[in-house]
Amino acid sequence: MALIELTAPTTGVVWKIPKAVGERAAAGDAIVLIESMKMEIPVTAPGEGRVVAVLVHEEELVSEGQVVARLDTGA
Repeated sequence: MALIELTAPTTGVVWKIPKAVGERAAAGDAIVLIESMKMEIPVTAPGEGRVVAVLVHEEELVSEGQVVARLDTGA
């Protein structure tokens, strides 16, 4: 099991969470979408894997560098 922590690239508000825990993700798939300064910024999967944790909720304020999700690339 190779866990990768996905972090917020900027401070903003979680706008949408397109992938749920247990879902498979391909490289580049958006796991969490953050809205900052009227721009939609995706937090994407760096490789193929399974979402094992989403650590934020929609409408939650997140800080740059905050871990928002975990992906198991060995699954």
